[in-house]
Amino acid sequence: MAAPPSRGPTPVRNDDVDWNSWPVQDYLAENYRELHPSDRAVIVHHAAFYRRLGPRSIARCVEFGAGPNLYPLMLAAAAGRAIDAVEAGAANVSYLRHQLHRGPDDSWLPFYELCRRLLPALPPTLPRALSRVRVVHGDVRDVPPGTFGLASMHFVAEGVTEDFPEFAALCRTFARSVVPGGFLVAAFMENMPTYRIGRDSRWPGCPVDPGVLRDVFSPLTEQFRVTRIDADPTLPDYGDSGMVLMTARTPSPPGRCD
Repeated sequence: MAAPPSRGPTPVRNDDVDWNSWPVQDYLAENYRELHPSDRAVIVHHAAFYRRLGPRSIARCVEFGAGPNLYPLMLAAAAGRAIDAVEAGAANVSYLRHQLHRGPDDSWLPFYELCRRLLPALPPTLPRALSRVRVVHGDVRDVPPGTFGLASMHFVAEGVTEDFPEFAALCRTFARSVVPGGFLVAAFMENMPTYRIGRDSRWPGCPVDPGVLRDVFSPLTEQFRVTRIDADPTLPDYGDSGMVLMTARTPSPPGRCD
C-alpha cells in the first residue's frame, strides 16, 4: 500500500487532539448553514446508492464519527430502521442531542427537502426521520466489528489524524463494523492538509485521494466504487482539492449470493 509522503517527523494523531473543544458553531457557519453545491453532489450520489437498498431494508446503521452534520443521518433514514450516531466530542454530542430532542435548525430543511425529493420513501418531516437516530457518546475505534448492516462515514478518518497508518486503521475499523455482506458509504476530503476552523483552531489532516482509498479498502471489500468532485468555491479554502465519494460492500459469507 502506498502511503502519502510524510509531512514531518511527529505527525499529530487522534489522541493528541482535544475533540471536546471542536468549534461546532464555527464549523456549521462555514459549511452547513446553507446547501452548498458540494453538499448537493454528495446527497445526489448517496441517494442513488440508498435507492438501490430500498426503504427500511437495514435493521441497524452506524454513522461513524457523526460530528454535527445531519444530512448523512437523513440519508441513512432512507434505508435504516435504527441509526447509531457515534461521536466522541462532547460539543458535537450536545449539538446532536439538541437537534434530536428539541427539533433541527431551520438551516437543515433545504437539505432534507433535497433528500426527500431524491428518496420519496423518507418520512414526511425531518424530525420523524431523526427519530430513528440514537446518539452514542463514544470513540469510533470502540465500535464492535460485525454489528451493523450499513456503515456511513463523512470527512472523519482523513480529518482526525496526520498519521497515515492511523488513517488506514480507522478505515479498517469502519469497514469491519458491518456484517459480512454489509454496506459502506463514505465521503472524504481529497488531499486535505492540516486545516483551520474559525479564526484560531487548528486540526489534523491526512491527504488522501482515490488511489489511496482503493489501496486501503480493496482488500476489505467488494463492489468498491469511487467518484470525485472538484473543490467547491463557495466553501472556505481548507487546502483540499475536492471530495472523494465511496460505496462498497464487505464480502458475503461463502455460499450466499446477493
